[in-house]
Amino acid sequence: MIPARAKQELDALAPLGEVFQNNNKRLYLVGGRVRDLLLDRQGPSNDVDLTTDALPEEVKALVRPLASAVWATGERFGTIGCEIDGCTYEITTHRAETYSPDSRKPEVQFTSEIHADLSRRDFTVNAMAIEITGDQPTLIDPFDGLKDLAEGVLRTPISPEESFSDDPLRMMRAARFISSYSLQAVPELLVAVQAMADRLSIVSSERVRDELCKLVVVADPSDGLYFLHDTGLAAHFFPELPAMRLEQDPIHRHKDVLTHTIAVVAQAPAELLVRLAALFHDIAKPATRAIGPNGVSFHHHEVVGARMTRERMKALKFSNEMVAQISQLVYLHLRFHTYDMGWSDSAVRRFVRDAGELLPELIALTRADCTTRNQRKADALNRRIDDLELRIAQLGEQEELKSIRPDLDGREVMDHLGLTQGQVVGRALSYLLELRLERGPVSEEQAVADLDAWWAQQPENPAGTATL
Repeated sequence: MIPARAKQELDALAPLGEVFQNNNKRLYLVGGRVRDLLLDRQGPSNDVDLTTDALPEEVKALVRPLASAVWATGERFGTIGCEIDGCTYEITTHRAETYSPDSRKPEVQFTSEIHADLSRRDFTVNAMAIEITGDQPTLIDPFDGLKDLAEGVLRTPISPEESFSDDPLRMMRAARFISSYSLQAVPELLVAVQAMADRLSIVSSERVRDELCKLVVVADPSDGLYFLHDTGLAAHFFPELPAMRLEQDPIHRHKDVLTHTIAVVAQAPAELLVRLAALFHDIAKPATRAIGPNGVSFHHHEVVGARMTRERMKALKFSNEMVAQISQLVYLHLRFHTYDMGWSDSAVRRFVRDAGELLPELIALTRADCTTRNQRKADALNRRIDDLELRIAQLGEQEELKSIRPDLDGREVMDHLGLTQGQVVGRALSYLLELRLERGPVSEEQAVADLDAWWAQQPENPAGTATL
């Protein structure tokens, strides 16, 4: 039952399995690696999850002769970590956990039975194990996970109500497995999620955030995102997502914002920054929708959207850096669409300056934001983006576009005007930067002359005339 293609990876575990077997203990490979080995999917082979009937103290004693390092930070949950030949192993004693209804913190109970351990796993496709103690590796599949994989079915080993009560984050995790493995949730799972969606409130924002990030970077997260919407889960951590399902006006038609958003996410490169920016880019359309004589409009939705993005991402405990990056991409996501009006070199410089290090992500988002079925329009948009990238490259050969600075630095401004640090110096540098963006680089002499002309107009200049 074990595919031949998995033999090499399982052979690497044989020495560890032999140690446990010689001490009358059993050892099993568990987790997503079992599922992926059976599907012939590539995955990390240097970070391995194992389970055993040995207690933590016994595990430490068994692995020490083989391991270059052993750590016990998870020992109270039954997990011992070790490194053997550059590979990291986490070996956990079989658990039969119980949970308090208002907490995600498990009350750990150890068991000697692998079936009891597997029954507490989230889904049947993850409730399989491969025993590596014995004459040959053996698949342990008490809940028909392999059959469910083959048939494209997502089920829980025990009742979904009990499973999701144990850990409500499993409801979100279902979205990821639906998208990653093209699985269809069984009806009883859907019913349970819809009934228990509010249980997500006991899960920490950090865990919800991490699960959302895992979902959006799968090859095509569309089905999983619709699952979050359709079951009501999204309303409990990202209420702006269901708000995108705008009621369609029978006269002033426009694209359904939710459908468009999910399509943009799917079209974007599977990189976290770009995918999150795609998810948030039209977050403010419901709040800014207006119907006028020319139809439906969403004026300034990029400005409002940047603010809403910051608020939602902070609530989900994203890092300050990521909040700033994604909100800036949302703010800039419409900038390119004036390019067909004709951009001067100055406009190209400003575009690059405002995007900064996010320029590749902004261009990727702009390409993904085209969801028209009109191939002629899509081709025209991509040609315009190609043209802009060419102009950026051409200007970049002449100027350091990504690090545009004023032609004088702060010290030179202070020395020339006889000033100390302060707001006036900042205003002078801002003025010189605007000139730099408008005209491109100039000589130091010209920059000094520009500074003198500006200084002559400033109220702080006691002479009221240009410094000579």
